[in-house]
Amino acid sequence: MKKAIFPGSFDPITNGHYDIIKRGASLFDEIIVAIGVNAEKKYMYTLEERKRFIEEAFKDEPKVKVITYKGLTIDLCQKEKADFILRGLRNPADFEFEKAIAHTNRSLSKIETVFLLTSARTSYISSSIVRDVLRNGGDITKLVPPSVMNKK
Repeated sequence: MKKAIFPGSFDPITNGHYDIIKRGASLFDEIIVAIGVNAEKKYMYTLEERKRFIEEAFKDEPKVKVITYKGLTIDLCQKEKADFILRGLRNPADFEFEKAIAHTNRSLSKIETVFLLTSARTSYISSSIVRDVLRNGGDITKLVPPSVMNKK
């Protein structure tokens, strides 16, 4: 079974994340969307809200599982018996950043990182842009899945 971990903070999940997860589901038998907990970060949405947004967005996709975790992603991969880390790339800066992490993970474990390029229609979207638009009263409808818009 080919299992991949897709780690991130997902504050909130964007249409870019959604696209990578959906496309990754065609490559892997299971995608574990792993919401990392970082005590140093200030989040806009609670951990429970972020988890609920993703679960709702993928409620009809049995290959997608959503969990939360603390610590190293490679330790989570070992615990979940995942051989791959899935990452999305929007631009060259993402590639350089992710490449360094992938090399580190590979040197510490046998984990392989698989990169998918974001689609052209979502390549400009980031969670920080979504949060900025929200803080300033803008419309995020085209930036996030409906589950974020349906926040209860």
